[in-house]
Amino acid sequence: MTVSELSELRQILRENKFQYKVVKNTLARIASEGTPVSIAKDSFKGPMGIAISYDDPILTVKKVLEYSKKNEKLKVKGAIIEGKMCDPDELKVVAEMPPRSVLLSMLAGCFAAPLTKMANALNATIAKFAYVLEAVKNKKSEG
Repeated sequence: MTVSELSELRQILRENKFQYKVVKNTLARIASEGTPVSIAKDSFKGPMGIAISYDDPILTVKKVLEYSKKNEKLKVKGAIIEGKMCDPDELKVVAEMPPRSVLLSMLAGCFAAPLTKMANALNATIAKFAYVLEAVKNKKSEG
């Protein structure tokens, strides 16, 4: 990749608070020892760059794959997400997932749904009781 292409990729990633570093394979292997990244040390071969995310790994994968579609010189070999080595096919599946914030809101909705249903059921019972009392009152006032 040319310097301008790398700069464009870095700019795209920097806008989303990610980093992209071109590293020497030997240094990457040494630095990865004793860390969760050590599972990828066998793939540190040939020219290599590393995209680093501290917040949302899914968004990082999306941005890198989007750029690799525009620039075919960038080949994605794999990624480490939450301590698991993912191959390019798995990364395509990960890239289709919604962002972390959306997943968390979906999880919160799942937790809130049973409580909401229970509150509605209790409210319906009280409302029906009130309607019955009102009907009895109306019937007595008529008669």
